[in-house]
Amino acid sequence: MNQASDQTLLSRNMKRKAWGDKISRWLFLIFALLSSSIIVVIVIFIFYKGITPFLTTYTIEGNNYHVSLFNFIFGLTWFEPPISYGVGFAVIDTLYIVLLALIIAVPISVLTALFIARIAHPKLGSIVNYVVELLASIPSVIFGLFGMGFIAPIVRDFAMAFGQQTAGGLSILTTVIVLSMMIMPTITMFAITAIKSVNPTLIAGSLALGASLTQTNFKVVLKAARSGIFAGIVLGTGRALGEATAVSMVIGNAGSGPTFGLFDRSRTLTSTMLLGFNETVGVDYDIRFSVGIILIALILFSNLLLNYLKKKLGDNIL
Repeated sequence: MNQASDQTLLSRNMKRKAWGDKISRWLFLIFALLSSSIIVVIVIFIFYKGITPFLTTYTIEGNNYHVSLFNFIFGLTWFEPPISYGVGFAVIDTLYIVLLALIIAVPISVLTALFIARIAHPKLGSIVNYVVELLASIPSVIFGLFGMGFIAPIVRDFAMAFGQQTAGGLSILTTVIVLSMMIMPTITMFAITAIKSVNPTLIAGSLALGASLTQTNFKVVLKAARSGIFAGIVLGTGRALGEATAVSMVIGNAGSGPTFGLFDRSRTLTSTMLLGFNETVGVDYDIRFSVGIILIALILFSNLLLNYLKKKLGDNIL
C-alpha cells in the first residue's frame, strides 16, 4: 500500500515538473521572440520610411520632382538643388574613418586586456578594469564635448605645425581619435573575458616547455582567446559605424567627398542623419530614413564580412 502511494506521489511530482518545464520553455520562447522582434520592427519601420522619398512626388516652387535612387546611392554631394541627394561619398568616408579608428583601438585594447588579465597585480588590474568599465559608461555626448574642447585644438595646432589648415580642428583625425576612445572599452572588456577563459593547462604547458611568460602571453594566450577578441572587434565596429552624436560634433560635416586627408572635414552616414534632423521637413526629412537603410545595410555587411574573415583566417588571426 505504501509502495503504491509512493509511486503515485512520484508520478504526480514528475507530471508537475514536466508541466513546469513546458511553461518555462514557453516563457523563454516568448521572451526570445519579444527581444528578436524589436530589431525586426525597427528595420521594417526604417525601410518603410526610407523608400518613401523614391516613391513620392515632391512639389517645389510649382514643379514636381522625384528623388533619384541611383544618384542617392552613388552621389558624391549630399545635396544639390532642387532635390538631388547623394550618400555614396559618406559611405566611403564612414568606412575609412572606422578603419582608422580600429587600427588605433584594437592593439591598445588587446594589450590593455592582456595587462589586466595576465600581467598586472590583481589589485592594480581590478583598478584598471574598473576604469575601463567606467569609460564604457560615459555618454557619447561627453566624448563629443571632450573632442571639441580638448582634442580639436590639439589637432588644429598639430596641423598648423605642418602648414595645414583645419576647421578649428574639426577633422577626420579628431573623429578617429574620439571614435577609437569610444570603442576601446568594448573591445577591451571582451578581450579580458576571453583571456581569462583560456585553459590554464595550455599556459602551464607552454611554460613547462621553456617559453617565457611574454612568449606564452602572445603566442599561446592571445591565440587561444582570439575568438572572444574578434567578437569584441565586431561589436566595436558596430558601435563605431552607428555612433552619431560625438561624430557629428567633431567631424565638420563636409558637403561632398570622399575625403581622405586627416585634417579635412568629412561626413559619415550617422552625422548626415543627425545634422538638422529636427529642423527640416519634406523630402529633406524623409531622406534621413533612406540614409538609415544604407547604414543598416552597411552594418550588416560589415558584421558578415568580419565573421567570414574570422572563419576564413582561423589560426592566422592574431
